[in-house]
Amino acid sequence: MKNSPPESAGELKARALRLLARREHTRAELARKLAPHAASGETVEALLDGLVAQRLLSEARYAEERARVLARKFGAARIRHDLKSKGVASEIAERVSAGDELGRAIAIVRRRYPAPADSWSERARRARFLERRGFSHATIRAALGAAADDPDDA
Repeated sequence: MKNSPPESAGELKARALRLLARREHTRAELARKLAPHAASGETVEALLDGLVAQRLLSEARYAEERARVLARKFGAARIRHDLKSKGVASEIAERVSAGDELGRAIAIVRRRYPAPADSWSERARRARFLERRGFSHATIRAALGAAADDPDDA
C-alpha cells in the first residue's frame, strides 16, 4: 500500500462500518485492518470502543456466527481452537462451541461414509477422521456406534 495520509475519524469509521457490513469481525481483526489507515493506535481503540458501545461490534455475535459455520464440519475442540486463534475470549469460545456434538459427529460420519464400517481398520480410519475434525474420544465412540447401529436414521 502507498504511503497515504491517515484518514479522518469519520473516514475511519466509514471504513470500519463497510467491513462490518460484509461480515462480523473480532475486535482484533478490525483493529488490524484499520491500523494502516489510522493516525495512531489510540484513534483505532477509541473507534472500536465506540463501535462496541453502539453494539455494532460484538465478539459474541462473531463467535456464534463462526461456530455455526464451522459446526457443519468440525467438533467442539476444533471450533474452540479456531475462535481463540481469532482473538475471541475463552469463555465465549467455550459457550458457543458447546452443543449437540454427538449429533454433528453422526451426521458427518453418515454423510462421508454412507455404508457401515465392515472392519476394525475401517472403523479406526473413521475414528481418526473424526479426531482430526476436533471431536472428543467419547463422542467418536458414540458416533461410530450409532452410525453402525442404525445407518438409515439420519
